[in-house]
Amino acid sequence: MGSLRSRALAWVGRRYLARQQKRGFDLEKMAFLPDTALMPLRREGLDPVAELGAARDEAPIRKLDMPFGLNAWLVTGYEEAKAVLGKVSEFSNDFTNLVGNAGVTEDQNPGGLGFADPPVHTRLRKLLTAEFTMRRLSRLTPRIDAIVNEQLDAMAATEGPVDLWEQFALPIPSLVICELLGVSYEDRADVQRLSTARFDLFGGAGASLGAMSESLEYLLEVVRKQREEPGDGLLGMLIKDHGDEISDQELAGLADGVLTGGLETTASMLALGALVVLRDPAAFDAANGDDDAVHRFVEELLRYLAVVQMAFPRFAKQDIEIEGVRIGEGDIVLASLSGANRDAVLGADMESFDPTREPTSHLAFGYGAHRCIGAELARMELRTAYPALVRRFPKLRLAVEPEELTFRKVSIVYGLDSLPVLVD
Repeated sequence: MGSLRSRALAWVGRRYLARQQKRGFDLEKMAFLPDTALMPLRREGLDPVAELGAARDEAPIRKLDMPFGLNAWLVTGYEEAKAVLGKVSEFSNDFTNLVGNAGVTEDQNPGGLGFADPPVHTRLRKLLTAEFTMRRLSRLTPRIDAIVNEQLDAMAATEGPVDLWEQFALPIPSLVICELLGVSYEDRADVQRLSTARFDLFGGAGASLGAMSESLEYLLEVVRKQREEPGDGLLGMLIKDHGDEISDQELAGLADGVLTGGLETTASMLALGALVVLRDPAAFDAANGDDDAVHRFVEELLRYLAVVQMAFPRFAKQDIEIEGVRIGEGDIVLASLSGANRDAVLGADMESFDPTREPTSHLAFGYGAHRCIGAELARMELRTAYPALVRRFPKLRLAVEPEELTFRKVSIVYGLDSLPVLVD
């Protein structure tokens, strides 16, 4: 058991890094990509670059200047993004669309829901949906509370500045997802240490192909052991309820997607949201308010920060017209979630953060059939963590000047490199 546990902990860290290398390229070093293609992935602090809003106002669907004869479209408008993301029959997410482009190979397919089309996507999502209902997720509430409080205890015991990224934002979703999946672990310090590996999606420090292979082998081993003795986590429940309907490879892909997707995005939200709290007294008060105030605060953070800046690429399966713009068969369509969430159609002054704003129908979790299946779990973590943080540390403040903070330069999931704070 000890050996299996150690491998489980090691996998959390290695699998995260391996997934990042599989996901893409070091875009900052890809000089052949024009600035217009990289622009939607850049920010100035917490805000998308001004060019993104200007592009949305001028043309919410626009042709991108791309090399190699690629036809690609950037969608920045809210209604336009919903139209694209909601059309499963007209647009494909299938990974095979990427194979052969810029060195992408078929064996790099990460599996899971994001790069699958119906009927495969429909079947797999149906199997997962029951495990992500509020009724099923509610069993995690005591564990989420305990995990958050344990991290706050560790922060309180630290002398001097605390890296809120390393000791709060990253370990909370890491531990929660281990709990959700039913991956065995006992030594939480190791989980934290392994999960604080360099986190920038395009930082150029991805794991080797050998690490990918090793982590996938471990995942399949976990699935096989769950087949023999299903536990009470997500993997065990899927095997108990649908064991004959799903292969080991599909289970491993689903588990991988749940872990890497929920870890990266929630960690970035926790860190960036904490920065909003630190610089905005109204946000601090809202996080310390009643349930309704916290609900509005979290939903506004999700809209305003939109840490997942771009949805999975869509490929037009046929010629189609979206809001008066003709998109050709085979064209790539990139929906900017950070751009859509600041569209004026959602309300007044969408470029500003207002913790008292009534919740909007934002696209932070995407839209349509591919909407993030773990959205409610992420909300549970955010609604628990922020109030606990400000109530435990009412004098919480930055330990460095704001201009000393460093953000990811070009990334699909936006975030901080670290967040030094004082908690006394």
